Amino acid sequence: MKFTVINYLLSFVIINVAILTVAIAGESERQIGYGRGGRMQGGAVSERSKEPIQPIPVSFDYDRAKVELGKKLFFEPRLSKSGWITCNSCHNLSTGGADNLPSSIGHKWLFGPINSPTVLNAKFNVAQFWDGRAKDLKEQAKGPIANPMEMASNHELAVSVLQSIPEYVGWFKEVYKDEKITMDNVADAIAAFEETLTTPNSRFDWWLKDYDDKLSEFEKEGYDLFKAKGCINCHNGFGVGGNSFQKFGIAKPYDKDTQTLGRYNVTKYEKDKHVFKVPLLRNIELTAPYFHDASTWNLSEAVNIMAEYQLGITLTAGETNKIVAFLRTLTGDQPSIIFPILPPSTANTQKPDRN
Repeated sequence: MKFTVINYLLSFVIINVAILTVAIAGESERQIGYGRGGRMQGGAVSERSKEPIQPIPVSFDYDRAKVELGKKLFFEPRLSKSGWITCNSCHNLSTGGADNLPSSIGHKWLFGPINSPTVLNAKFNVAQFWDGRAKDLKEQAKGPIANPMEMASNHELAVSVLQSIPEYVGWFKEVYKDEKITMDNVADAIAAFEETLTTPNSRFDWWLKDYDDKLSEFEKEGYDLFKAKGCINCHNGFGVGGNSFQKFGIAKPYDKDTQTLGRYNVTKYEKDKHVFKVPLLRNIELTAPYFHDASTWNLSEAVNIMAEYQLGITLTAGETNKIVAFLRTLTGDQPSIIFPILPPSTANTQKPDRN
């Protein structure tokens, strides 16, 4: 009797495991989407997956040691001649990855020639800087260190400062298997950290994943206008921009700044005068002032300027308000940063020079 009961129980378990395995296998073969508070029907694909804006992907596939080294370098003031300016000075992670100034303040309080773009989601840019002169984040990271109006050091000096600090030598050896620090590896580590500075989970991204209650009707009408008026032609993709270059003043010559030549400085092609990289619109409510020339601090005014100079149209006040409401839904989770504790200088470390 005991043997029969045990056999019965074992058979019951085996049958249920088999049924569960088949069910899971069948489910995995179908495309399963999530939204509206739960799971969609297997095989169903949301219509919103076809939208020209895509949700920011969440990734944890990073070289942790390299990212941690890059974070230290991002906050390392000794990379600057004065020992005071860091990457975070102009790309403040507490204020949307920008400094909220018309132009950044560099060495000896010199003002830069152009508004600093945000570092958040910069990995989605087709190139870096307004004129696209750096092909990627690694190349961009090298520029400010040696720029006399920014950090005002030079690559050799910056490397020698790091080489004089035993902790940095050890960290670079761990990541790059070499005790000799190079500018190439410095930039590579900073870029690795900046690659992690994305802002997923905006309300709009959740709406794209079929969570209907994340947007109000007013905000959805703003998105519809954003598409219908033509804004979407340049502002699309993961970053809602950043993936193309456009002339500022397509419909009407831009008369607020006629001196900044943009992409022309890189290509020397006449057609590239006043052409700039299209800015990212993620977290746009956090990154005033707007445009390369910081010509407005007001997001509504910025929308109206774009309509006038790029699209050749005039928006009603109601239309502008709706588009601005939509733009505010693009603010995502800001990077949660624990400021690094940097190692002390040694007797061989170059002293700060404020001259």
